[in-house]
Amino acid sequence: MRHFIVTVIGRLVRFGARLRGGGSALPGLVVERLDAGYLARVLADLPAGVVAISGTNGKTTTTKMVVELLQSQGFKVFTNKTGSNFSRGIIAAALGECDWRGKLDADIAVLELDEAHAMHVIDKVQPRYTLLLNVLRDQLDRFGELDTTAQLLRRLGAATTQAVVVNQQDPLLAKIGAELVATGAAEVVEFGVAPQLRELFPSDQDLHAAEIGAPQHRDSSSDATALQADVVLQRVAKQEAAYLIDGQIHQVTLQLDGLYNLFNAAAALALVRAILRLNGREAVTGELLGELAQVQPAFGRGEKLTLDGQPLELVLVKNPAGFRLGLASFDPAEVAVMIAINDQYADGRDMSWLWDVDFSSLAAEGVDTVSGVRAWDMTLRLEHDDVYVRQTVPNLAQALSSFRAATSGKNRRIYCTYTAMLELREKLAELTEVENIW
Repeated sequence: MRHFIVTVIGRLVRFGARLRGGGSALPGLVVERLDAGYLARVLADLPAGVVAISGTNGKTTTTKMVVELLQSQGFKVFTNKTGSNFSRGIIAAALGECDWRGKLDADIAVLELDEAHAMHVIDKVQPRYTLLLNVLRDQLDRFGELDTTAQLLRRLGAATTQAVVVNQQDPLLAKIGAELVATGAAEVVEFGVAPQLRELFPSDQDLHAAEIGAPQHRDSSSDATALQADVVLQRVAKQEAAYLIDGQIHQVTLQLDGLYNLFNAAAALALVRAILRLNGREAVTGELLGELAQVQPAFGRGEKLTLDGQPLELVLVKNPAGFRLGLASFDPAEVAVMIAINDQYADGRDMSWLWDVDFSSLAAEGVDTVSGVRAWDMTLRLEHDDVYVRQTVPNLAQALSSFRAATSGKNRRIYCTYTAMLELREKLAELTEVENIW
């Protein structure tokens, strides 16, 4: 009876939040306060259990790939598709999909989990499968140094009951994988890249070694060991990738921009193959790649909109590695650029990481508009890399309007932190078609 009553309260709060203009984690927060065991009960009855996806970069897009791949194989999937990856966000998503009894019509849950808040989830629910993507410097005010983040992911892996999929190219994750193999608590599956591509996908150690001119770090795996990974990214060309799977090369063209998404796809494939195998289902590589080729960008993660008849792309940025990869994925001469930086809790309050990003690729064409709570800090940072800024407008609505007017007829790209992205999507929804993900 308590579960039913809390569900009713949560759904009513959710309805009220939607009347106020959109999605909110408030219903999840209310339910969590009323019933700390609510999430565990909602997820307990799923026949195929819970999948956890965590790491610094790529969680939302990779989660979307995994969800769509599993759905193509007949699974009914529950997921936190908004990317709200704290426990209250997952509860809010569940309230939107469960019935009035608080029961989900799903076989499996695929959950994007914030590295720190994953600890709150695994205290209540043990995942059967976990994917660990990478460990990079991110939100130092929350996580501190890399070892802290790695320790959190180590705990997540240790709580997993069936299979942990790890990035073989990340030294910290490779070490976690080796430790899990030694304990034998769960099967360990790896994904990786061929030796000739490793410089395109550097670990945090690689990035910082390159900055100081030191030799780049190489993990302990040899080239021969790399081929033992379940899925190996062999070749890349814009949106095209070739993967080594079961001893054969398979090619696919993705709808997703950015080389990093080709690597994320390798992670998604390795995870889904493990889930299918451990559920007694055959993983047909051609079918999985065919479905992977249809996956569209997750909201705000290279999401492609049309404004005034021209493409506009939203690119979420939240740490040096992510911003660096985003800048490397387009030709500045072909796109008008806006940057929107907020410093709310969901963005990370410490914006010092912006000084670890090399913005010199923007110098030739400049940046049209800088906006957000930390607009002037961002403008100063760009000036230090000799990047011209046409205008600095802290108010996001005003900045979007001015950016739109000044860049008519051009392709546009907006780099934005999380809360800036949410506000910009809301404003853009008044001007063009924007997917409602709440």
